[in-house]
Amino acid sequence: MCLVTSLLVILGGCTKRGDVSVRRDACSLVSKEEVEAVQGAPVNDVKSSEHSDGGFFVSQCFYTAAEFSKSVTVALVQSDPKQDSKRSPKDFWKEKFDPYQDEEPKTKTGREGEQGSAPKKIEGLGDEAFWVSNRFGGVLYVLKGNAFISIGLGGTDDGETKLTKSKALAQKALQRL
Repeated sequence: MCLVTSLLVILGGCTKRGDVSVRRDACSLVSKEEVEAVQGAPVNDVKSSEHSDGGFFVSQCFYTAAEFSKSVTVALVQSDPKQDSKRSPKDFWKEKFDPYQDEEPKTKTGREGEQGSAPKKIEGLGDEAFWVSNRFGGVLYVLKGNAFISIGLGGTDDGETKLTKSKALAQKALQRL
């Protein structure tokens, strides 16, 4: 009887749990020193913020550089374990970036077509990565598993330099994700 009871207790504790997500803080992915090294400017302050949005948990970290234009934003989007959503960050990613998989974006019309150039696929970073140019430079988005990060840099560097710097920070972040 003791053996049967012990087995039931052990087997009951060994059942596979659903998708238990651990909420991560974006500031834990990239250090202040790493941002300073990449941007070539001291970081005066690091601020963390977080919120839930549509079944997602979004953590953001803002690294305020001494030269404000060189500040950096790192965001991490994960499933929110407190909300029962059928839509995952990976589903969201597919909706946004699948049209650009072959670097032949679907035709944009109207206001959507005026918002900027199509995302550029970046090879060799995470599961998938895209660089989205904007008038301030751009933002690097990187998918890993069922979460994704975004990295936006300020400063006067050209788009290619910002992409290179963003990739360096993304590689650090992916090691800790």
